[in-house]
Amino acid sequence: MNPKRRPSSQKRSRWRIFGRVLLINIKWFSFAGVLGVLFAGGLISGYVAALVHDEPVRSRQLIYEKVNENALTSFVFFNDQVTPVGRMRMEEDRQLVDLKDVPQSIVDALISTEDSQFYEHRGVDLKGTARAVKQKLLNENRQTGGSTLTQQVARRVFLSLDKTDSRKVKEMLLALRMERFMGKDKILTAYLNKMPFGNGSAGYNLYGIKSASLGIFNVSDLHKLHIAQAAYLAGLPQLPSVYSAFDGKGNFDEEGFNKAMERQRFVLGRMLATGKLTLSEYNEALQFDVKATLAPHREKSYNTFPYLMLETEREAAQLLALQQNPDLTAAEISKPEYAELLRNTREELQRSGYRIYTTINKKIYNNMRQIAANPQNFSPYSKKKGLEQIAAIMIDHKTGAILGMIEGRDFNTEQMNYATQMTRQPGSAMKPIAAYLPALEKGYTQPAGLIDDSQIILKDGRKGYHIPKNYNRRYEGLMTAREALNRSINIPALRLFLYEVKIPNAWNFVRSLGITTIQPQDEQAQTGVLGGLSKGVSVEELTAAYGTIPNMGVYNTPHLISKITDANGKIVYEFKPQTKRVYSQQTAFLMTDMLKTVISDPRGTGKRLKNAFKSYGTIDIAGKTGTTQNFGDVWFMGYTPDVTLGVWAGYRQQVNTLSQEGHTRAQSVWALIMNETVKDQPELFKNKHFIQPEGVVKVTVSSLTGKLPGRYSRQSGQLVTDWFNQKYVPTEVGREQLPRSRSARPVVPSEPDIKEKEIPEDEVPAKDQEKIPPEETAPIVPDTDTEIDMPDENKDLPSTDTSQPSVENKQETPSESESQSETPKTKSDEVIHPETIPDQPKS
Repeated sequence: MNPKRRPSSQKRSRWRIFGRVLLINIKWFSFAGVLGVLFAGGLISGYVAALVHDEPVRSRQLIYEKVNENALTSFVFFNDQVTPVGRMRMEEDRQLVDLKDVPQSIVDALISTEDSQFYEHRGVDLKGTARAVKQKLLNENRQTGGSTLTQQVARRVFLSLDKTDSRKVKEMLLALRMERFMGKDKILTAYLNKMPFGNGSAGYNLYGIKSASLGIFNVSDLHKLHIAQAAYLAGLPQLPSVYSAFDGKGNFDEEGFNKAMERQRFVLGRMLATGKLTLSEYNEALQFDVKATLAPHREKSYNTFPYLMLETEREAAQLLALQQNPDLTAAEISKPEYAELLRNTREELQRSGYRIYTTINKKIYNNMRQIAANPQNFSPYSKKKGLEQIAAIMIDHKTGAILGMIEGRDFNTEQMNYATQMTRQPGSAMKPIAAYLPALEKGYTQPAGLIDDSQIILKDGRKGYHIPKNYNRRYEGLMTAREALNRSINIPALRLFLYEVKIPNAWNFVRSLGITTIQPQDEQAQTGVLGGLSKGVSVEELTAAYGTIPNMGVYNTPHLISKITDANGKIVYEFKPQTKRVYSQQTAFLMTDMLKTVISDPRGTGKRLKNAFKSYGTIDIAGKTGTTQNFGDVWFMGYTPDVTLGVWAGYRQQVNTLSQEGHTRAQSVWALIMNETVKDQPELFKNKHFIQPEGVVKVTVSSLTGKLPGRYSRQSGQLVTDWFNQKYVPTEVGREQLPRSRSARPVVPSEPDIKEKEIPEDEVPAKDQEKIPPEETAPIVPDTDTEIDMPDENKDLPSTDTSQPSVENKQETPSESESQSETPKTKSDEVIHPETIPDQPKS
């Protein structure tokens, strides 16, 4: 071996050893690094697992459902199906929009500001996240959240809004999963529909870009937004409670607006930096006057139409609940055990984007509300009695549609709907539907038929007897049915109710007219025809019952809601007419003609409407008054050929009686409403006169017998000509005798061409004009439960019921007190023993 080559070999050996050692070290360091990474990864994984251990793994279907689920604002509309009454009661205002309806300016503004890498990342922007971590660790003044649009949607849909590491990690994992299952456009659409945008000009919390555009700028078409407005809206979701031009009441907030404008300028700067705006467009946007385009302040619909919104909400919830529970009836679902069901349905109604279309005519409704709100139309407020109340409903009796309502005087004073939820005693307004209509239908009487106004005696049911009285404490002998109804005499109506129609038949007839408040105990209410009922009636139901008369005997269910659609426009409820014929056209015509004389005759209880109703003589009207004891309630049920309007007036507590001026309040308000309606809605009154059907004829009969006149009647002129149902025209001559002495005179049919000599009011006092001293009022006891022990006249006065009015309210016994008492108490008020009771005479 050459000794000269040994040093180089040794040198190579050293390098070889060094390389091996280095390689070994590198291997060990690499192994340690891998172990370190694995250890760190394990730590991180463990930490992440600890943070999300309770977070469920959501399926593709669940993610789709939750992202597309929105609490949508439900709206109520007037009967033109275009004009909104307002949005349902919910502090949120959310309206959905498709991405194709969103202008590119809004998309550019949003992405430039919130997530410039939206179309590049897969749900999480690593650069943005790292930047946010660095800013947080260094506590920099400007800190960006680092959340992508996808993360913000995930947080809004699935998570809470707390700022914890746990929520952030869950948000990132959900965003990655959402990006796997959903496209970018769907995620962007969800963002535009779900994110909050602060308060609007009505004070509602705005959710979604469409609600924000309408609530802040009063712009419904997003394409009409200026670029400056688009940038303003795009900057709001970051801090909607801070960047808000309006407060929770819809009032302008200067400080919030200024902060929102600072944010808008930042958005415009980002758009310029990302190339979404040119310099000229940027400068133009800066010069745009955003403040001048803000929406004007608007009252919430529950401030503008509170009664109507609550009533619509109540009825719509009941209709939807019945749709979802077809085994239940309307009466059953109103019971306490179904209160939770109705409450859940109402919540669903408020937040599911329903559209509720009412039958309410806006002009009519506004006029009625203005009449109710005008204090000059009512007695002054009383500390003892409270506010004099009024309730009214106008119905298109051909369809049953409710055109207008007065639910009460002041929503802030009383929230109950007096027109639909209150029941009160109807007084003599019950006579036509419980006595005269069924009697006319069965032929028991006709307008010229005679009824004996003489004393009758009713068993008390305990140990005594009751002698009903007329309002004037007199009995006037034979009189025609027309005159008895015209003057609202009690005894003739009682005779028809008790001895001809009979109580069970009368109440069945009343129920067929839609009155649902007749109770089983009313079968023993001998004076129920005068309004002495267990629960009374509602204004809505009584008005609909009267509506059958001008509708020629056909009943239509009164209804406030014509249609309900869901958020997609699908009809989920539509009113289907439920008409039924209750009595004949001939009976309806005869009843209308009799009720026309209530107004046209000088002694009719509604005679003041000849002057109060400005279209009297041009448009036919008919109606009936009703009054309870001491004027605790007054009613007027009136109608034209096209509409029926029922009005009630009184106080919350029935014991509080109306003032002298208030005795005719129902009539005066009826005239005010009708005058305004004729003026503003003349097209509603297409028919000026009531129609005469076939099968009715005019016949002259004896005013002594009600039958064909005999020789004495003809010679003495004791004749009356009136309408008859042709089936019930008398065919025989009556047996005549000298008439009893009485102050009344025959009342002839109401016709435009008949001129009657008016009797001066000082000769024949109008009973609804005169002052009635409380001690002279003679009420009628409603049933056999009232104990009468004559001759104490106070026993005729029922006990006062001070309960609050409601559907279950039991009112005190009424009487028709529409005229001044004229004669003192007579011996007829004495106790009559069983063996002395005379047979009851019939009509």
